[in-house]
Amino acid sequence: MSIWTRITTALAALTNGEGLAAVFEHLRSPPERTIAFTIAVIALSAKMAKADGQVTRDEVSAFREVFAIAPEDEAGAARVFNLARQDVAGFEDYARRIAGMFGTGSPTLCDLMEGLFHIAMADGQYHPNEDAFLERVAQIFGMEQPRFMAVRARFVPDAQRDPHSVLGVSPDMPLDEIRKHYRQLVRDSHPDVMIARGVPEEAVQLSQKRLADINRAWEEISARRAA
Repeated sequence: MSIWTRITTALAALTNGEGLAAVFEHLRSPPERTIAFTIAVIALSAKMAKADGQVTRDEVSAFREVFAIAPEDEAGAARVFNLARQDVAGFEDYARRIAGMFGTGSPTLCDLMEGLFHIAMADGQYHPNEDAFLERVAQIFGMEQPRFMAVRARFVPDAQRDPHSVLGVSPDMPLDEIRKHYRQLVRDSHPDVMIARGVPEEAVQLSQKRLADINRAWEEISARRAA
């Protein structure tokens, strides 16, 4: 059974009068979290699209890159997106329910934020409203500011590109400590680890850009210290 079939089943379980935000109350067990992760990215993307006032083809393409949506599944994804846009619940309510489901500060929420940044930057522009939106979502998720800025630095062109920011470490940290942090980031980005914490297989390619960025940052820091 594809994840999109499972999403359709989850939506069908909503009772009359329930908005999409209510679906997160029904998806708390580990096997269902992959469904919840996908719905969460779609739903928050829909709310974010309202923040900058438009949905571009680039953003739609970016979402397809994250989840590898087959043509026969596009209608299901569109339904979730439209339900979120039409839902009277605000994005903060969505974010709180999602945080409650995965647990505040969960690494899965960081994975989700990366998906949102990927979609936000798809059109090559980072709208101030998108920045405010994502920062507020990160706060609700319990994501510490340095970690949020590390993710932002990897996606937003005008963000500080210092390699220490990318790894989320301070420049005065000993190299051995930075190495330990870097290796932990690599372990956390392994596809098997991501799947175990609830990221659907369709979205593990999110780790590819992360690994490329953190490897580049570590190499740059190592080269500077060796010089």
